[in-house]
Amino acid sequence: MSEAPDLNPLRIDRNATPRKRAKRWTGRALWLIACLAAVWLFQRPLGELVDRLRLVEVEVTSVVRRSPSQDAGSEGAAANGYVVARTRAALSADRPGRLVAVNVVEGSRVNEGDVVARIDHQEQDAAVTRAQAELEVARRGALRAQAATARTLADEGRLRASVDSAQAQVDETQAQLEFAVEEEARYEKLLLEGVVKAQRRDEAVRDRRAAAARAQSSAAGLAIALSTLDVAQADTEVARRTQIEAQARAGSRESELAQAQAALEKTYVRAPFDGIVISKEAEVGEVVSPNSQGGSNARGSVATMVDFSSLEAQAEVPETSLAAVRIGAPARIYLDAFPEQPYEGRIDRIWPAADRQKATVEVRVAFNQLDERLRPQMGVRVVFLTEAAAAQEGLIQNVLLVPATSLVKQDNSTSVFVFERGRVRRQELHVGATRGNRIIVESGLTGEEVIVVTPPTELQDGQRVRVAR
Repeated sequence: MSEAPDLNPLRIDRNATPRKRAKRWTGRALWLIACLAAVWLFQRPLGELVDRLRLVEVEVTSVVRRSPSQDAGSEGAAANGYVVARTRAALSADRPGRLVAVNVVEGSRVNEGDVVARIDHQEQDAAVTRAQAELEVARRGALRAQAATARTLADEGRLRASVDSAQAQVDETQAQLEFAVEEEARYEKLLLEGVVKAQRRDEAVRDRRAAAARAQSSAAGLAIALSTLDVAQADTEVARRTQIEAQARAGSRESELAQAQAALEKTYVRAPFDGIVISKEAEVGEVVSPNSQGGSNARGSVATMVDFSSLEAQAEVPETSLAAVRIGAPARIYLDAFPEQPYEGRIDRIWPAADRQKATVEVRVAFNQLDERLRPQMGVRVVFLTEAAAAQEGLIQNVLLVPATSLVKQDNSTSVFVFERGRVRRQELHVGATRGNRIIVESGLTGEEVIVVTPPTELQDGQRVRVAR
């Protein structure tokens, strides 16, 4: 039996005096106060240590507010033009064929990879099905060849064991033959000396002949085993070559399947980028061809789409006014349809060659902000302004700039992480042109924010972080 626990330390000393009890409670209170003081003194260092170990470290910076002006141009120069899209595509199939489906109309919004139309694909479907079946047959043939190789290898191993056994038997019978020869010679000598009778010598002769027969038989068995092993090795080599051929055939069938699938994919007409269909050139039943030329009944394209986020103004500037045009200079864009409300813009590109028949140079002006009123091929009038004129008319405003590395793109949105009170908040925004390694923010920020410079991939909205020193 185990001893009973000692309960004396748990008993209440009812004989203790009130002074002893007061001292005991005073000691406990002092110990508790000391613990609370230690926690209060080391709270901040311990918290910083825990944060350093647990929180993600980020680098932050303030949003930059400055004027985007770069060069000054002559005041008041103007040119007429049109709204055009930098990103535009006429969609067609990669191969000629008859349309069996058209999935868009004018104004349809499509995403990159969406199926806009499809041409007849029955032949390609059959080719893919046939290629898949042939690949399956080839793979099964490769498996059979592999199994045959394994079987011949097993047979070869068994025959090697037989050869080793036959060789051992040859060694044994040869040893017996040598012993029988020595015995025959010894008894022959003893017979001449008269020690043994002739009968004993005859027995030794008989034993020697029997040993010689066994040796000869075992040698023949070894030769047969070696010959069988050679045949098995030849069969193994044939099986290996057959397996290699079957595997190569399976690889060839895989390539044929990939080719058939690629041909099937060419029956799809897919959108190359996100955009809007502005025209549909073909209907179901018509033949389309990427190489359509004049005189052919085939359509050259199924539909035309543009990326509305790439809209810009195209202006034909007379050579006499070209001195007023500088890349980055401000401009004011008036739509012929809505002349009462101008758009702000910046000169983005100037064509390197002039049109000598018109004596003009093409200039592209980027809109600072797009809206739903803008349509491709709308007529515009572009006025090129100097910085001073733009500032007087209220066109030039300070813009917000953020580092390009701070942008986080997810799905179709762009955002940054704003640092507030030890946490980060995801803020969606609309961005504009690039200025060096910074991006112009068109909307979403006020200019008073502090943002994360290079957000880690694991950073989440509302997450606590630690600012790098």
